[in-house]
Amino acid sequence: MENLNSILLVVQVILSISLIVLILMQHGKGADAGAAFGSGASSTVFGARGSGNFLSRTTTILAALFFVVCMALAYLAVNRTGPASVVESVTTMESATTQTINSEESDLPPLDGAAETSSGSDLPPAN
Repeated sequence: MENLNSILLVVQVILSISLIVLILMQHGKGADAGAAFGSGASSTVFGARGSGNFLSRTTTILAALFFVVCMALAYLAVNRTGPASVVESVTTMESATTQTINSEESDLPPLDGAAETSSGSDLPPAN
């Protein structure tokens, strides 16, 4: 699940950068006034009218993909299994650690000072 989240995040970044570039490449509605001063559209890569259609269609497709990836990331975030917060994850890790420590046998005397004769320890009892 984490791999899918990472992949979708990378796709999201690529889509957002592509959308920014495509939007900045498009001409605004007032760009036709600049054609009178020497920046004619007939010498463009896509032809006189082709760039508007190509760029607007590509922008529409990328925007739709962007929203789909946004929805997928939101779905993955809501349906995540595990602790709901960082504090809960720390407390569950601490409780698991203390249970592991308490379950191990030790050669040290008990903390309450009572001597256990059946512990099998080589150390003398604590006084």
